[in-house]
Parts: sequence; structure tokens; C-alpha cells
Amino acid sequence: MFTNMVGRFLALSIALVSFAGSDARAHEIDPGIADVQVTDTEVTMDIRLSLESILAEMDLAAVTDTTQSPVEEIYDELRATDPATLRAELQEFWPRMQQRIVIEVDGERILPELVGASIPEVGNFELARVSTLHLRADLPEGDAPVSVGWAALYGDLVVRQVGGGEDAYTAFVSDGDLTDPLPRLEIRTESAWSVFARYIIVGFEHIIPLGVDHILFVLGLFFFALHLKPILFQVTSFTVAHTITLALASLGLVTVPASIVEPLIAASIVYVGVENIRGHGNVMARTGLVFVFGLLHGLGFASVLGDFGITASHFVAALLGFNIGVEFGQLAVIFGGLVLILLGVRLAMIAPLVEEERPVRDTQVMYRAVSVVGSIIISLIGAWWTIERVFF
Repeated sequence: MFTNMVGRFLALSIALVSFAGSDARAHEIDPGIADVQVTDTEVTMDIRLSLESILAEMDLAAVTDTTQSPVEEIYDELRATDPATLRAELQEFWPRMQQRIVIEVDGERILPELVGASIPEVGNFELARVSTLHLRADLPEGDAPVSVGWAALYGDLVVRQVGGGEDAYTAFVSDGDLTDPLPRLEIRTESAWSVFARYIIVGFEHIIPLGVDHILFVLGLFFFALHLKPILFQVTSFTVAHTITLALASLGLVTVPASIVEPLIAASIVYVGVENIRGHGNVMARTGLVFVFGLLHGLGFASVLGDFGITASHFVAALLGFNIGVEFGQLAVIFGGLVLILLGVRLAMIAPLVEEERPVRDTQVMYRAVSVVGSIIISLIGAWWTIERVFF
């Protein structure tokens, strides 16, 4: 039985790969990466980013790839523009962009100066073009530290302080937030414990509220059976699997384009939901299949750690913290599902049945009803995501 399940899933994987493999990273939106150097008199920043999305005024906080944006056509036109023309566009646009890059000292905003821009040739149009902006700003007298960031419109930003070696401060800011204060006369560093604690939060947030696809998958595991043992088996299998591929992918030992991984993750959601509806109860076969799916989800998690630019000395701390945060997020999803089931049972126990005031559902019946309805919804959403991630 398990062999047949895996065979069907692998067949689907091959089909999806054949559709998706030729479009790797064509429309994906990656965070900007800023290398920041702070001295007693000035701050310099080299920001690697998708310049075309900035010039097109694309709201990078609202979309995950360029095809979802209403200004996609403008982006594509700029993507086909030669470096000299794009540089002229940047010079004209700079006064507006300058207001959206934040350099703050003691609550005072300092406007950066555009020193230059490194813009590659158009090249392979199927791959994102990454440009680098070179910025600087004079700092006021004194030794007050510097915080940096940019507008929420520009999406996520990874900030790394230059010169600190393996322990240098690295931040991942979003929603218009700023980094912690960066000192002028020394390099801000982080201990392994600090990185570990920070990545617990990152891992949890990657499930709740950011990981809608992972939330649906975990709910699919919960809807398989109400008993604790099958849930623990599946969650443990899923955890072990995504930890393996998360570590391998983050170390660069395994590389699979997101254009392949993301459709397969969506397909795994469909499969789990459909199997719940069919009502199969083979716990070990299901656990083995969840392990296979967990390998895929680990590749999806790896993109998060890659975005942060973790240094080698803190890799283990970040990996452990992230995994613990993910597990807390998964347990929160399962606990939320259990609360909803118990609440439904409680309401059903209170509600009268026709003229007789007696219970209308027991826990198992209510759970099965919610499981089927929930699994149908999960499967439909997963099916749409699969189609969207393959063809759009």
C-alpha cells in the first residue's frame, strides 16, 4: 500500500517537474540584502535587490512573485531594459526611493546619497536580474548608534554589518521595521544563544501566520485521526524529514529550485486531504508517506534560512532554533484544531434535537464530519495552488 502511494506521488512529481523545471526563479521575489558598514563619521550600504521591481513601484510586501502584481507588465519591460537606460531610470526615480531607505540616529532620519549602481546586462530573461546600489550618508557628531531599514513597500531586507567576521550581526527586517542599533566604534555581534532564541521566533512565524501552506498540511495530519498516537507518529516523521532536507539544503548540499518544490508542496496538501476523505486508517503507511512529504517541506523551509544569510559559526544554533519554532507552530495549529473540534462537540451537546433535549453528536462523529469537510477544503485549496504554481 505504502509503495503504491509513493509511486503515485513520484509520478505526479515527475509531471510537475517537467512543467516547472524550465522556469526556475523567473518570477520569485527574494529579499534585498544590505551590507552595512558604520564608522564614526559615515555609514555605507551596498544593497543587492531587484531594481526593476522597485522602479515599477511593485508592492513587494503584498506578493510572493511578480506575476501576482498589477504592475507585472511594467516590471517585465524594465527587466528587458539595458543597464544604461535602467541607470537613467534610477537617477530619475532616486528622490522618491531615497525617502524610503531609512537611516536613523537618535530618532533623526538621515537621507542617503546614491554613489553608484552595478546593473548586469539583461542576460537570461528567465532568471531574475540582481543589481547592487551603493549608498552612503554622513553621520552627525557623537557616538550614537545607527539603525537601518526600508519602507514596507520594498518587502523583506537582510542586513549584515560588515567587518565582524562569523559573529557579525545579521538581521531580517520586514514591514518597515529597523535593525537593532549598530554601534559606530565597534562591530555588533551575536552569541550562539542569541541566534538560537531569535530563530525560534522566526520558525514559529514561518508557520503562524506566514506558512499558510504548512498550516493546511498540518491540519491535514490532524484530520487523519483524533487519537494522539497517529498524530504524534505523523508529526515526528514530518519533523525528522524536514530537518534532514532543511540542513542539507541550507548547507548547499542539495539544491532544488522553488519552482519545483512549491508545486510539490501544494500537491502534498492535496494528497493528504484526499486520503483523509477516503478514510484510510493505516497509520504506518501514512507515517511513511508523511516522511516523504516532510522532505519536500524541508526544502521549502530552507529558503527562509538562506534568505537570512546565516554565518557558519551560528548555523547549528539557527537550525535548531528554527526547527523548535516550527514545531511550536505546528503544535499550535494542532491545538487550535482540537479546540475547534471540542467547541463544536460542546455546542452540539447543548443544541436540542427536534423536540428531545439530548446530545446530537458524540466526539468521534463530530470529528469525522469536521475532518471530511476540512479535508475537502484543504484539497481544493491545495489543488488551486498546484495549478497556480505550475502554470502561472
